[in-house]
Amino acid sequence: MRTAAKCVVGGVTAAVVGLVGVGAYNVYEAFAGEGAGSSGTSAGTTASRQTGPPSEEEIRDTARGFLAAWSKGDVESAALLTDNAAGARQALTGFRDEAHVSKVTFEAGKAGDAKVPFHITAELTVGKGDEAKHATWAYDSALHVVRGKTTGKALVDWQPGVVHPDLRRGESLRTGSDGAPPIKAVDRNGTELDGADLPSLGAILPALRESYGEKAGGVQGIEVRVVSEGGEPGKTLHTIVKGRAGTLRTTLDANVQRAAEAAVKDYREASVVVVKPGSGDILAVANHRSDQFNAAFQGRLAPGSTMKVVTAAMLMEKGLVSAGKGVECPKYASAGGRSFHNQGMFQINGGTFADSFARSCNTAFIGLADRISGADLSGEAQEVFGLGKDWKVGIPTFDGSVPQSDGPDTPAALIGQGRVQANPLNMASVAATAKAGYFSQPILVDRELDDRPVARAGRALPSSVAAQLRAMMRRTAVSGTGARAMAGLGGDIGAKTGSAEADGQGDANSWFLGYRNDAAAAAVVQQGGHGGDAAGPIVRRVLAASR
Repeated sequence: MRTAAKCVVGGVTAAVVGLVGVGAYNVYEAFAGEGAGSSGTSAGTTASRQTGPPSEEEIRDTARGFLAAWSKGDVESAALLTDNAAGARQALTGFRDEAHVSKVTFEAGKAGDAKVPFHITAELTVGKGDEAKHATWAYDSALHVVRGKTTGKALVDWQPGVVHPDLRRGESLRTGSDGAPPIKAVDRNGTELDGADLPSLGAILPALRESYGEKAGGVQGIEVRVVSEGGEPGKTLHTIVKGRAGTLRTTLDANVQRAAEAAVKDYREASVVVVKPGSGDILAVANHRSDQFNAAFQGRLAPGSTMKVVTAAMLMEKGLVSAGKGVECPKYASAGGRSFHNQGMFQINGGTFADSFARSCNTAFIGLADRISGADLSGEAQEVFGLGKDWKVGIPTFDGSVPQSDGPDTPAALIGQGRVQANPLNMASVAATAKAGYFSQPILVDRELDDRPVARAGRALPSSVAAQLRAMMRRTAVSGTGARAMAGLGGDIGAKTGSAEADGQGDANSWFLGYRNDAAAAAVVQQGGHGGDAAGPIVRRVLAASR
């Protein structure tokens, strides 16, 4: 956590009230040793090493001692009453100096199962003299008491959530007005976007605020905010002086966003993005993960066979294949000193390239690896599909990577493995490019607001190649590997499935991209298996919700 103070406040003063039936007190004895804590008799006792869960008395005395030290501003003593003195010391110092807490009181509830809930009332002081701003901030938290592994003493199990329940590992609190002005983000139709109603926007809205708070016409306030380990401002926890929000219109569609939120909730570690072909407008972005990482925009995973959309376009542009031209699809193929196979070990006898695309035949693509250079796929990805260009979406993104390859890397790259990396934003853009026939860089905020440059491709798909690609993608959606996921969707549809293996991972990552009329989408479910089984239903759901 960060410890550099912007405005160092004097010692914290407070009282601890009603801790597990014990009245207020002002006497605190110093401890030493691992964290230091109660042995079940009295503070500082060095009796024989205790074992087993802490007793009620130990829980009471340890919690009381910890809160008393914290309230007095005795950070060192409080830290020594935890099982992670260094982490506690850093967090409690930051609470005082960076959150600008000048006074704090605690009111503890009844302990149960080594958990002690407590109510915090913190007095905040920002600035000095007549210019200082004062506020009271009250909230609930809790601590757990455990047995120290080396000393056997009862200690506070140190977690960032002791300071505030919304804090996670590596995060800290900061109070001030150094953040951007607040925003009122609205969708393309003027509907306000609420992070509480649309939880995936919890990672998006703060980033939009940082980028566009001033440009949207907002006025800074003074707030207590969560700060990431890297110093990036996050969620606002308390407002001291309310700012004035500026209205920021985004390209999102609240109805599609709501469908995306619902679609990813059924899977662990799932992400989806919806893009409007031709304009690049991002209609929805959703993540369902155990962390707050925006994997939909910043993830870096092998996209598996969804990459075959780019590979197929490149092969057709070079004249090596066409949709109706026959290609071999054996069970196995070797290239670059490696052996490859089709999922399920299937083969196609006497089939066309369109057959192999629709069934996602790996070996049909691998068999052509020795007829291309290591720069061909990379060039197609950048110059036609815009991957790896410097995208200016409106908030930070990873824009795909398809490096030049040689030797054993080339065949793996053709099927979206090896060193190829992408995320749902990138692959939704690939689907949108296939649908429109040309690349339009995805955007979340209209570039007219800040006149930022956007990435541009070097050329569009040749019309004959674009037509064949769309026909093959439609076949995949109607009767190929994507048919089950896309069943029942009307209109102009296309799809491509993907399963990407990852080192040290049992099941493959499930990928799926597709389009329907004026919406293109891509999703990934880590360890979801076949593309049509997990990622496919997510894409279908968001396409069904798109107009």
